[in-house]
Amino acid sequence: MADETNQNQAGDAIPSTVDKKAPTVSAANAPSTSEPVATDIPTANTPNPKAANPKTNPNAATQEAKPAAKKEKPPAVEDKPFVEFMQQDYLPALEKAIVKEGVKDIQLSFAKQKLPIAGFQSTEEYWQVIGSWQNGQRQFNLYFPDEDIQGKKGFSCNEGKKPSTLESFLIDERKVTLDMLVSRLVYRLNGQKWLGRN
Repeated sequence: MADETNQNQAGDAIPSTVDKKAPTVSAANAPSTSEPVATDIPTANTPNPKAANPKTNPNAATQEAKPAAKKEKPPAVEDKPFVEFMQQDYLPALEKAIVKEGVKDIQLSFAKQKLPIAGFQSTEEYWQVIGSWQNGQRQFNLYFPDEDIQGKKGFSCNEGKKPSTLESFLIDERKVTLDMLVSRLVYRLNGQKWLGRN
């Protein structure tokens, strides 16, 4: 077996870049001084700035680092006051969803009025979303007796006459959201075969 020799044993010198670069790097970043001086040269041996004494270690933290403040989440649209939420968020989102289903002449309003149920005399007024199209031949009402989207809700619909029944709406949901209010009403109207190609 032949003897293995490395470059140093063979007499070949490895070229060095230290002579060319080290003096200028060290002179710029670590000037010779008898006082400790902080540099921007990174090192793995940097002491913990919180544990170090700033009098003897220039890398020591001079004040306690404050934890970064957490960004607060903006309030959810559902947390807006009821009337504001209904007018600014729910009605536009509902109109967009119904138009997307192929209804071009949808008319939506939000008003406080008596229940329009046939054979029922309502003395109180309740907030309602009223929707109609086909010149009023198809109409639905979504009722909010508690004036709260998380509270009780009712639904009725009719074709050309007063509705005869009042159904509960979204009663089993723990937390009602804008998307849920829109999608479930569209689903209910589709079940009535009022949307799209129905």
